[in-house]
Amino acid sequence: MTQGANTGAGGAFPIWRKEVRSTLVLGVPLIGAQMAQMAINFTDTLMIGWLGATELAASVIALQLFFIVFLAGLGVLQAVMPLASRAVGQNDVRGVRRVSRMGIWVSLIYSSVAMVVLWESERIFLMLGQDADVSRIGAEYLRIVQWSMYPGLLVIAIRCFLTSIERAGVVLWATVISAVLNAVLDYLLIFGHYGFPELGILGAGIASVGTAFCSAAILIAYVYIDPRSRTYEIFVRIWRADWEAFFEIWRLGWAISLTIVSEVGMFVAAAFMMGWIGKLELAAHGIAAQLSGIAFMIPLGFSQACVVRVGQAVGRQDADAVGRSGWVAIVLSAVIAIFGAILFVVTPEPLISVYLDHANAESATVVALAIPMVFVAAVYMVFDSIQAVGAGVLRGMSDTRVPMLIAIMGYWVVGIGLSYVLAFKADWGPVGIWWGLASGLAFCSVMFLWRFHRRDQLGLMAS
Repeated sequence: MTQGANTGAGGAFPIWRKEVRSTLVLGVPLIGAQMAQMAINFTDTLMIGWLGATELAASVIALQLFFIVFLAGLGVLQAVMPLASRAVGQNDVRGVRRVSRMGIWVSLIYSSVAMVVLWESERIFLMLGQDADVSRIGAEYLRIVQWSMYPGLLVIAIRCFLTSIERAGVVLWATVISAVLNAVLDYLLIFGHYGFPELGILGAGIASVGTAFCSAAILIAYVYIDPRSRTYEIFVRIWRADWEAFFEIWRLGWAISLTIVSEVGMFVAAAFMMGWIGKLELAAHGIAAQLSGIAFMIPLGFSQACVVRVGQAVGRQDADAVGRSGWVAIVLSAVIAIFGAILFVVTPEPLISVYLDHANAESATVVALAIPMVFVAAVYMVFDSIQAVGAGVLRGMSDTRVPMLIAIMGYWVVGIGLSYVLAFKADWGPVGIWWGLASGLAFCSVMFLWRFHRRDQLGLMAS
């Protein structure tokens, strides 16, 4: 891989400033889109929480299972982004079209398989030791929500294409529109306002499905309308297989999928361990996880941006640009994470209270349980940001298999191992689970940074 042009100190500053600007231009809409997506989850959690702790706990375990299955598919589809970005860097329109089209195939095939797994959710919950009532309600909810898998993963496939050609703005607006629609549908269908049926938690499930189809329709329409997107013709002869591109997505994507599932699976396992302690502890965990998840949208947006920036630089064979893109994204997300951590430490109770109806007698207990969890979330927020962007930088270089092994070690051996030991052997209780999560994230952040820093010596920059 060739090096970029050499510059002195005076010439280097404008280049770095330009990279900061480019990362923000691409990353901010992606962060906004992630925030809007979290607003959908926030609205669901908020309104379901008003129904009571049992319904909230049921939604927590149902959505944990849904998202781990969903994110396994999302991980495979994330391979579209570095592959398409590299083709963009090489000015290869056909290459972008091939991988984007087969990304749509992957989304539909995976969704069909996932539906079979999710249909057996009640049995899965009971096998994992969850409360019978919580398991029953959660399974009823999930049997509706699971139908959003098809449009949800189709949206991810199209988003990867649009992000790779730097059309991230429409992703933001599509998600904002969907978030507003979801809030309205939740309000009408959960509580039965304005003549609509009062469906409770099932109404939230119906709202989620309608919202997912709306988002898919907006992005499909944009691909047909936008002149640049239309150039790639990703829907033309969509029925024609391109097996080379199809299997290239799977070859690169399975390791990305396992990396993402390892991280999310750590939090899912933590939720189930929390359920062993009690339903109020699980409800508190769900709130703390939602808050830390909202904060995580910022590094996640920068991670996606740096996949594109690094991928395009790899396509141009510009090693200097790879380094600039990676370090800019890492530093930006870490700095912002510090400010988020301060907010969590200073105002935990008001943030937690938003999710609860204080007329409910159990709310005060849930708040007291959630406060120390939010404090731990503040501590690990910087590590979480660094590991997320670090994984994205390596992904942009198509380096996925070793990061997968690091993730499995960090999230499961370190993270879940310590969570179990601290909570149940050292008797730290619920907060012990969260300190275990923090340790796993810290391990991965250090290892991903080390691997990116040593990219030349490890041969990651070879073309």
